[in-house]
Amino acid sequence: MIPAFNYVRPASLAEACAKLASPGTHAHAGGTDLLGCLRDGVFAADTVVSLSGIPDLRGVRKNLDGGLLIGAMTTLAEVAADQAVAAGYAALAEGALSAASPQLRNQGTLGGNLCQRPRCWYYRGDFHCARKGGDKCYAVEGENQFHCVFGGNVCFYVHPSDAAPALVALDATVRITGKNGSRSVPVAQFFVGPETDYTRETVLAPGELVTEIVLPPQPAGTRGAYRKVRARGSWDFALAGAAVVATVAGGRVTRMRIVLSGAAPVPWRVPEAEREVTGQRLTTQVARRAAAAAVKGAEPLAENGYKVELLRGAVEEALLRLA
Repeated sequence: MIPAFNYVRPASLAEACAKLASPGTHAHAGGTDLLGCLRDGVFAADTVVSLSGIPDLRGVRKNLDGGLLIGAMTTLAEVAADQAVAAGYAALAEGALSAASPQLRNQGTLGGNLCQRPRCWYYRGDFHCARKGGDKCYAVEGENQFHCVFGGNVCFYVHPSDAAPALVALDATVRITGKNGSRSVPVAQFFVGPETDYTRETVLAPGELVTEIVLPPQPAGTRGAYRKVRARGSWDFALAGAAVVATVAGGRVTRMRIVLSGAAPVPWRVPEAEREVTGQRLTTQVARRAAAAAVKGAEPLAENGYKVELLRGAVEEALLRLA
């Protein structure tokens, strides 16, 4: 049962930020993660601030520079179905479409998808783990078949978003607003890994909101894809995945981004794999070399070594789709 809380529905962003500045207050976007966290006792809320009454936070529109602006309250289904997103930012459209189930995509928002709390069953369960103020990560010696193979440090959860790796690959930016004003942060710098602070997932300060995602214009010849491997065809989070975005000129790759999902506590970019592709034609041999480089340095736990091969295969398949 969800504990009782006060519920407010501000009509403006300024009013929402003022409400969220109070301790014990949480924002309600689609609610697909928030309500589960409240039910499971991951955290408590004295007040829940609904963002549904703020129309400025919804929709996809053209930016003056030729890119796109996507309101944080735009649902994943709307992102996936938008023609401008599909035409110019295919990796994001495919990532949004692969998230969760149709019901959740119609409810969950792009901003909320970026700000999900860890899905680790120790964090969500009755364990006083390091992320909740304890002194250990129970996954290290416990059931860790779904945990990370890169970036584990004190905490070994996997970032659950399918949209985030695509946004990192697309060099997107998030706009953040709080009672003291607004700021912009590259999506690649928005997430906080456990080596920096294992009690946080993002750079959001208390009372701040993601209000917009900014997609820069892509050079001519840019194409992208997202490959997700999961246990079931819908609903499941990624066991392994890869967002790839390449710019091709004269048959050769001039710019490459490869970002892994299901691999680390943050979307995990693999520059060494990108270098294997840059300047090359996208052949089967090049894709295989890049895929092998993408998993170099992986440190699987006792029960998740299978992820290394899945990640290698996801990268290779995603690259070959671009070819």
